[in-house]
Amino acid sequence: MSENGQSAGAEPIVEARDVEKTYDTGSVRVEALRGVSLAVERGEMVAIMGPSGCGKTTLLNCLSGLDEIDSGEVSIEGADLSAMSDRKRTDHRARRMGFVFQFYNLMPVLTAVENVELPLLVARVGAAEARRRALEALELVGVADRASHVPDELSGGERQRVTIARSLVNEPAIVWADEPTGDLDSENATEIVALMRRLNEERALTWLIVTHDISVGRSTDRIIRMLDGEIVEDQRLEVPHVLARDVA
Repeated sequence: MSENGQSAGAEPIVEARDVEKTYDTGSVRVEALRGVSLAVERGEMVAIMGPSGCGKTTLLNCLSGLDEIDSGEVSIEGADLSAMSDRKRTDHRARRMGFVFQFYNLMPVLTAVENVELPLLVARVGAAEARRRALEALELVGVADRASHVPDELSGGERQRVTIARSLVNEPAIVWADEPTGDLDSENATEIVALMRRLNEERALTWLIVTHDISVGRSTDRIIRMLDGEIVEDQRLEVPHVLARDVA
């Protein structure tokens, strides 16, 4: 294992070198990321943990290109995000990445299937093809029977499954998840973690998950712990794969 977490000979899907990010409001200056370096292998499921304000979400946003870095380098599948224009980064995210958030970010006036197909329609995929792929994604996460329901008609667990379906509909190389169980009760949280694990195993889907929940962290392949904008521990785990088989 190298110092940034990459196994010898493995292909990194995510690679960061000496990433720095500072927020300066004029009156307050916060060094959110201080020389962060790491690598994530293709097909890994990785949790980023640490106390509030330690830089977890900032790291996810910088690695995914949602936020610009001040210095260093970030590459996804060998493409240097830090060298791309805003438009190219946006296009790369749309084609190769999926996102799952704590509060779902679903459009309240759209049905589940309309929410899932929206990224495809924005990418100018034909309406019939977008609908077919959206229904397949809903089937994959176990809520095809809720396709015609709007978010207010769904439980929290169902809404997060729809969010996961939306993140998968463009067949991404990696899915970024920011506190994906943070708004769920323990039963639904367990089911969502098992679903993510199953998708990782069956589809070799790479996940990078920001979480406060140690039970989520323990279900991944690695826990990266942060403190004050730095990585202080990178722990590889023996994964309880039985979790993934418990949830269809």
